[in-house]
Amino acid sequence: MTRIGGTWQNWGRTAQVRPVRVERPRSPEGVQRAVVAAVNHGLTVKAVGAGHSFTGIAVAPGVLLELDDMQGLVSADAASGRVTLLAGTRLHRIPALLAPFGLAMQNLGDIDRQSISGAISTGTHGTGGGFCGLAAQVVGIMMVTAAGEFLRIDEEQNSELLPAAALGLGALGIIVEVTLQCVPSFVMHAIDEPVPLDDVLATIDDRVAASDHFEFYWFPHTDVALTKRQARLPESAVRKPLPAVGKWVDETLLSNGVYRAVCAAGRVLPVITPPFSRLAVKLTGDREYTDLSHRVLTQSRTVRFREMEYALPAENVVPAFEAVRALITQRGWRIEFPVEVRFAAEDDRWLSTAHGRASAYIAVHRYWRVDPTEYFAAIEPIMLEHGGRPHWGKLHTLSAETLRERYPRFDDFIAVRDRLDPERRFGNRYLERVLGD
Repeated sequence: MTRIGGTWQNWGRTAQVRPVRVERPRSPEGVQRAVVAAVNHGLTVKAVGAGHSFTGIAVAPGVLLELDDMQGLVSADAASGRVTLLAGTRLHRIPALLAPFGLAMQNLGDIDRQSISGAISTGTHGTGGGFCGLAAQVVGIMMVTAAGEFLRIDEEQNSELLPAAALGLGALGIIVEVTLQCVPSFVMHAIDEPVPLDDVLATIDDRVAASDHFEFYWFPHTDVALTKRQARLPESAVRKPLPAVGKWVDETLLSNGVYRAVCAAGRVLPVITPPFSRLAVKLTGDREYTDLSHRVLTQSRTVRFREMEYALPAENVVPAFEAVRALITQRGWRIEFPVEVRFAAEDDRWLSTAHGRASAYIAVHRYWRVDPTEYFAAIEPIMLEHGGRPHWGKLHTLSAETLRERYPRFDDFIAVRDRLDPERRFGNRYLERVLGD
């Protein structure tokens, strides 16, 4: 997220706004005062995190609340594994906050720049057929409502609201604290390995079941899947992290530095994209290491891009992927970013993309200086045909009418919204589109 003068824009440069007012509260009480003031002046009010959503979900045309000064640990209980964090806490800071208590988050997405409240509110997820997204780790929320009141939601108070509030799209109130159910610290044994794509697709169920965490990347114009499989081990397991120099060459030089240059060049000369993709699968994605969980689950991504991601019933991932591969070939596109495939267990969060079903995710990307419209518009019908639900923080075109059909508890969520924010003080155009007026 950046602000140029009075204009806020997100990381992907797909959304921007010039808010009426920007405030940086330093405490939950500061958020409360800001919400009350905004409502009294007839303004909408929204909090922004790191701006890593590609949609307009965080756009704040009225009062924009930057929560950068609301980071850190509120409380932690090593015995129960319960940890409460201020809402603006960045994911990459959480491991150090949990370490003194011997705790870790159960699962993480592959990027850790987001704030904890932004990550749960948009449905951030990782991979692993037996593990849920971040919102499913939430056991408590404290938010400021449109009435200017603190509302605590946990197992003891207002528990019926937790499935809605833990993944609330920023539509129910301003989250000020998040309580997570953590697990004992653990390490992970990781194997990154190139495998013939057809072999991976033919054995995908077995591969997902055989690893705690499994995913693969496919560079269009190649016949290789870059697979990533990981096993969870006790914290006492011997660590064999990647050598510093090798990690820098692989992740900083090749995956970010050289890749950025090639993406920029491919925009001008698309013909270079296929040979580079074939070279990339030979130079990267073949390594084995063991390290702390957060160092394995997350990765550095500094090349700016735009993304669309859909969650499918897990059993539909292969035919949907095959349709995507065939489409790219048929259209003769030169696609510089890989297609990413991940997995998640079902959960009970009403607006979770994995609500009620084991899920697989297919994500497509374009370099940020390339218009993704044609590519994404052609991929989206494939995802919808196979039962897809769009990631709330990534680009899609669906509206409330279509989304209602894909979420069994959609109207229950709307009823909670009507109760907590009847005047839509936390609304914006994106929420109008996906939730209705």
